[in-house]
Amino acid sequence: MPSTPPQKDRFDDLALEGGRIGAHRAENPRLRGGVVVLWSIIAIVVLVAVGIFGTLIATGRVTLFLTPSATPTTIATAEPVIDTSYAVTVLNATTQSGLAGSLAQTIVAAGWASDRVTAGDASSKDFPTTTVFYSDPAEEGAARGLAQVIGGAAVTLSDAYASLAGGDGSKLLVVVIGADRTDAGATPAG
Repeated sequence: MPSTPPQKDRFDDLALEGGRIGAHRAENPRLRGGVVVLWSIIAIVVLVAVGIFGTLIATGRVTLFLTPSATPTTIATAEPVIDTSYAVTVLNATTQSGLAGSLAQTIVAAGWASDRVTAGDASSKDFPTTTVFYSDPAEEGAARGLAQVIGGAAVTLSDAYASLAGGDGSKLLVVVIGADRTDAGATPAG
């Protein structure tokens, strides 16, 4: 078979002096190296600042919304009432012996029946502050009254000594003598 000459197209006849013909890429615009470095530094600083601020918020060191501070409220306390119908247990929680017995005598002298006041030693010997414990919020006035009778003491609502009352529903206040009543813990008067 005889070969046929190839057909010509428009790209076969190129003018040597003419303009471009066909697809060409545009030249890259010249970027200045300093501008690229400047934008890189700005981006790094912004990312680091956002990271630090985000960490402070996540750890709770910075709060975005300021919350108003809590207004202090006064907690009403019961007026002290000397109620001799309560049984009283006095426990010595110090290393100094004889404190429970002498405090029990003070309570009996204030009007409690001697068979309603018992004295003994606590299982701990390092209680810091003399405290009157009561187990029902309605007993707070009686506990404060007993605290006044013994010359001042902290008053605490707690079920820690409720088992001493027995299961008969009798009312009980427990005085735990702390180191503040010992010779070493007492502060000199004057």
